[in-house]
Amino acid sequence: MSDTLFATSVFFRLSIAGNDLGAFHTCDGMGAEMEVEQFTEGGNNGFAWQLPSRITWSNITLTRPVTADTAKVVKWLNEVIKRVERKDGEIVALTPDGERIAGWQVQGIVPVRWQGPSFDPSSSQAAVETLEIAHEGIDAS
Repeated sequence: MSDTLFATSVFFRLSIAGNDLGAFHTCDGMGAEMEVEQFTEGGNNGFAWQLPSRITWSNITLTRPVTADTAKVVKWLNEVIKRVERKDGEIVALTPDGERIAGWQVQGIVPVRWQGPSFDPSSSQAAVETLEIAHEGIDAS
């Protein structure tokens, strides 16, 4: 049997500048794309150099059912509205019993979009909120 941990159910904790915004059930869009410029060298027709130039970080979208932590997100959004300031944060993947699986330091976070819950008494679906953030880069933590 392998020592590798396979998480069957993961949740993600988001904190920004030490402000814990709670646990989210999904985390999507954590990624980057590197632009590559080709450079051809005179006299060498066999290949072209692939030179990395600019990196673009994709927005991260987190979702969860509405909890008491929803108020923390709204409070953070109101703080940003009063004074836009990029802050560093961390996203941590956790097992259902709270053990850390992996973590990422996220630099220069700003909110892009928050979608509050829709309440429909005729639906058995949980009320869900979505938070989308932009950032300046990610490091493993």
